[in-house]
Amino acid sequence: MKSTSKPDQHRFILSSLFFIFFLCALATINGIRFDSLLSFGRCALSNIPSQSSAPSSNNFLAMNSSTSSDDIRILIGVLTLPDQYQRRHFLRLIYGTQSPVGAQIDVKFVFCNLTKEDQKVLVALEIMRYDDIIILDCKENMNKGKTYTYFSSLPEMLNDTDKPYPPYHYVMKTDDDTYFRLDNLVESLKPLPREDLYYGYVIPCPSMDPFVHYMSGMGYMISWDIVEWIRDSEVPKNHLEGPEDKVFGDWIREGHRAKNRYNAKWSMYNFPEPPTQCTHELWPNTTAVHLLKNQEKWIQTLKYFNVTSNLKPSKLYHIP
Repeated sequence: MKSTSKPDQHRFILSSLFFIFFLCALATINGIRFDSLLSFGRCALSNIPSQSSAPSSNNFLAMNSSTSSDDIRILIGVLTLPDQYQRRHFLRLIYGTQSPVGAQIDVKFVFCNLTKEDQKVLVALEIMRYDDIIILDCKENMNKGKTYTYFSSLPEMLNDTDKPYPPYHYVMKTDDDTYFRLDNLVESLKPLPREDLYYGYVIPCPSMDPFVHYMSGMGYMISWDIVEWIRDSEVPKNHLEGPEDKVFGDWIREGHRAKNRYNAKWSMYNFPEPPTQCTHELWPNTTAVHLLKNQEKWIQTLKYFNVTSNLKPSKLYHIP
């Protein structure tokens, strides 16, 4: 066999070195391209908004998307009945289209145990869709302790250690025929104490002194420390029956609570017709309107406050 000549060996070595150099250069270029592509992908993905697997109450109840630790936290409990499906859907529109600044507001619908098969299905679907319902362990009643069950149940329901304490600075009880303007409500609360507070519309109607009687059931609010006191004290437990808003005022008086009281009259009032000592004309400085017992009164009130002013123009609809 003939041995390979030295020139041929040199050419082979040089060719091999050139090929290796070419492969290294190609790998380096591809690595740079890959890293760039990967970085671009990360950037693109970071700009895609995250989506939850199902709608939650936060979509409806987070009244202010830019939250802060200084925001006032408010729970509005609308006491209603399980069968009031249409009213709940209507109120979701009313409150879901308001965006108050400086507060985190949750609106929850509150009623006692379900008693019908259709309720067990329809209410369950509402909870799955909106997560804005509180079902109390009680039998529906007007003046036999539903208010007590509502307030006294909240500390146990809301004792999530992963969330700030208190879970809410203020807790409200209101009716499903009351319309609250949340911006005005928040503004009225900003200068007020966050402890030992009792806020609402003083009864009797001519009175302006919040320390004499009690607050109307159209909507009153207490600070979280009073919620906890209701759970722990024997005073409410020993006096459950009777006109619930008056009974609530009795608890506050007998327990020597609520040294801070705020009379929201006349920013809160009954619908102007028929006129009584509790009514007031609709006016801009309104926080709440009560006794909206029919659609006509609701529409008149909503039109006065021009609630659809933020409707965006679109080719998809025409509303004269």
